[in-house]
Amino acid sequence: MNKKSFFSTDKKNSDSYLLKGGFVVDPEIQRVEKKDILIKNKVISGIGDDLTKLTDKNTIVIDCKELYISPGLVDMRVNITDPGLEHKETIKSATRSAASGGITSIICMPNTTPPIDQPAIIHSIQRKAREVGLSKIFCTGCITRNFEGKEICELHLMKESGAVGFTDGLKTISNARVMRRALTYAKSFNGLIIQHAEEAELSHGGVMNEGEISTRMGLRGIPGYAEAMIVERDLWFVKETLCRYHVSHVSTKETLEIIKKAKNEKLPITCDTSPPYFTLNELSLENYRTFSKLTPPLRSEKDRISIVEGIIDGTIDAISSDHTPQDQDAKRLPFNQAEFGGVGLETLLPLTLSLVKNKKINLIKAIALLTVQPAKLLNLKVGRIKENFEADLSIFDLSMPWKINPENFHGKSKNSPFDELLVEGKNLMTFVRGRLVYKF
Repeated sequence: MNKKSFFSTDKKNSDSYLLKGGFVVDPEIQRVEKKDILIKNKVISGIGDDLTKLTDKNTIVIDCKELYISPGLVDMRVNITDPGLEHKETIKSATRSAASGGITSIICMPNTTPPIDQPAIIHSIQRKAREVGLSKIFCTGCITRNFEGKEICELHLMKESGAVGFTDGLKTISNARVMRRALTYAKSFNGLIIQHAEEAELSHGGVMNEGEISTRMGLRGIPGYAEAMIVERDLWFVKETLCRYHVSHVSTKETLEIIKKAKNEKLPITCDTSPPYFTLNELSLENYRTFSKLTPPLRSEKDRISIVEGIIDGTIDAISSDHTPQDQDAKRLPFNQAEFGGVGLETLLPLTLSLVKNKKINLIKAIALLTVQPAKLLNLKVGRIKENFEADLSIFDLSMPWKINPENFHGKSKNSPFDELLVEGKNLMTFVRGRLVYKF
């Protein structure tokens, strides 16, 4: 653990801060301006040129010169595995990791044990999150009971209890009739259906992208069109129901083309991707590196370039970490036997900022993809810098160089595909509900 880091779960720490002279990144108004931000009683009480006159003796002044202040990041795809698999991650370890990465709102996937398929489990997770106090946690609920793809859960009841969307996590709703029924049901209360798109029979037994490299390595591949086929199928039901439909962790050129066409037809479809799919390609697996074994798998360089282009042209609506913790025993196995997934809470910001450093997108767009855009998709009042909004903020150094070392991560699991990668951009402070919860 990085000994420089400081976490605070003290609910009684100062409720008055002046963030002095930072570059405030506001993706809603498309501006980066040097401003002061005054925090009082959990909310942003002022944004202006010089707010010193509004402070009192109890106000803590933080010099933000040469630093950037953005809305706290909203990560819309996080696997926490608490309850059930606490040896991989707990709510406490996940929120510590999130806070260190500038993430103030976590969207928890339902693949806990028991799964999130009823209101009581949602209430339990949110209660634990409030007790820790390092990050806000919002839950998605299961579409089908026990992820079996057969019987639809009580989606409306979960929505009333705070569920922000519905998904079977890493399982695709393969049965067309069940997906049609789920979309019809969710439309009745403006629910959001989130799909992990992977045709079951084509992907069964596959461990990496199908192509020349999988053949050379002697590993069973998963064709890229296995993702596109499910999205194309589901769009027939979206046209019929007009239910909001979201595709998680898009990884292929073909899928993006389908989504772009659907958006041009004004269908209510959105999608996200994750840093591995615009940063890495299948070559990362050439040495049978299990830490790069992800789902969906790392794709071809052509696909990686297409994902970058999808971010640039706006086809991709958000960037998520797709945080999937695995313990050492699950990863240090022969490639076919190793579990899928990589952690990503602490690398989400710098890897997204790499798109800015490489002049693919500007800073405002990068921050929008991590904050206000996922918040709007989920109808959440977070991810914004506005007066009278809760002060959920990330303060980061845009140019700080550092090397990714998973051993320094604050989460329990260290299975990152980005080990030893040099990056620029580091979150230095995180505010949640007006409290300083993390300082580097």
